[in-house]
Amino acid sequence: MKELYIIKLGGSVITEKGKPFSERLEVIQRLAKEVHEAREEKDFALIVGHGGGSYPHVPATEFKTHEGVIDDKSYEGIAKVQDAAARLNRIIIREFIAAGENAISVQLSSTSVSENGRIKEMYTAPMKMMLDYGMIPVPYGDVGLDTEKGCCILSTEEIINYLTKHASEAFPGYNLNRILIGGRVDGVFTGNPDDNADATLIPLITPKNIGEVGQYLAESSGIDVTGGMRHKIESMLELAERGVESEIINVLKPGYLKRALLGEEGIGTIVRGEE
Repeated sequence: MKELYIIKLGGSVITEKGKPFSERLEVIQRLAKEVHEAREEKDFALIVGHGGGSYPHVPATEFKTHEGVIDDKSYEGIAKVQDAAARLNRIIIREFIAAGENAISVQLSSTSVSENGRIKEMYTAPMKMMLDYGMIPVPYGDVGLDTEKGCCILSTEEIINYLTKHASEAFPGYNLNRILIGGRVDGVFTGNPDDNADATLIPLITPKNIGEVGQYLAESSGIDVTGGMRHKIESMLELAERGVESEIINVLKPGYLKRALLGEEGIGTIVRGEE
């Protein structure tokens, strides 16, 4: 069994979320380089998912795409959200290729069907072939076609949740054993470390302490229709129930992503199931 990792690059890392349609190119380039360096040192298969940040969130908010098809303008919204998400993805793909990785887009708006915002079906056979070829599949936060609502927003967390749930049948021969959630903070804190000197890092979140930790899960800053940190932790706990450990790390700190990929633990906040 070959090790399979999944990386999620948050929209607030790769874009300026308060500035519409503004990517952080130097950060994207550095992260692509760290991935390439790690894969040169260690043999593992990899899926890289990324959020939309200031790209699709702008039209999604304008057309209320997260509410579904609510009027005739909703179809224009679907098209514009899909276009914005794809535009950012092309930047990510371009920079990963430039760094030496054979990355390829996986577009959820045309490979999946959802029901009330949850993916029910996804065609994953091409992703399996990409992994077999040593390539990096790159799915991304997108608009989804929904059998109940007409359309929905598919967050990267939802995509990763689905892939994890179906990993054994979608990716036979691969052992999905680590998910890295790359954000702009070191993990989950007991307060905002920027204005609270007493705020401390929460190193471990489990179903046992989520009730206590829940009070610290503030919403993300900037425009975001996918639910903020609370939604992310809830999604990670779902993964933990399936035996897959996740870790939130600060990928704005140079070298952190590479160190995590090479197996170093304790860099951020780990989310795992009952011990």
